[in-house]
Amino acid sequence: MSTQWQLSGTYFEACTCTGACPCLYGEAPTEGTCDALVAWHVERGHHGSVELDGMNLAMALHAPGNMTAGGWKVAVYVDDAASEAQRDALVEIFSGAAGGHPGTLASFVGETLGVESVPMHYDASGRRRSLKVGDLAAASLEAIEGQGGGEVRISGHPVAVSPGYDVTVAKSDSVSHRGYGLDWEFGGRVAYYAPFRYEAA
Repeated sequence: MSTQWQLSGTYFEACTCTGACPCLYGEAPTEGTCDALVAWHVERGHHGSVELDGMNLAMALHAPGNMTAGGWKVAVYVDDAASEAQRDALVEIFSGAAGGHPGTLASFVGETLGVESVPMHYDASGRRRSLKVGDLAAASLEAIEGQGGGEVRISGHPVAVSPGYDVTVAKSDSVSHRGYGLDWEFGGRVAYYAPFRYEAA
């Protein structure tokens, strides 16, 4: 019998697309390719008896074209606050080996360039989200202002990191990554954040 697991929390993604990112609708990136930093903060979670509350995981990725065509190259970063058991559990889940929605996301990955444990700091404050991944990556973003000062949200998008939840539309202040041939630095581009919930299928 497979190990039962469940994760819930918040995630964000910040990428090189401009305007309204067409990747959410299964279309090609605005720049032809897509570089992105995606981060998950686990508020509550477990993998069998291993508790995963408070853990962070991030992924730097390069998609050579339409996201749904696959062939992504990714570098994965696990919070170094995780014990060996927690690290193994997170890697099993986000590699897709444990099934569930992370398994769907992992099916688009063509090559995993590396998996590292690094110091990570994730912060969510109002409409702002930020992440620091050691000296390797960082991102900060803020939700754009909608009608009446509210959030702008997208629902029902077919390509979803967190299916079942609306994404809040944001804009990056700065996003950077160095390593594994994924070297980029940009800002003022598309970003999103949302709750997520994943579990064993």
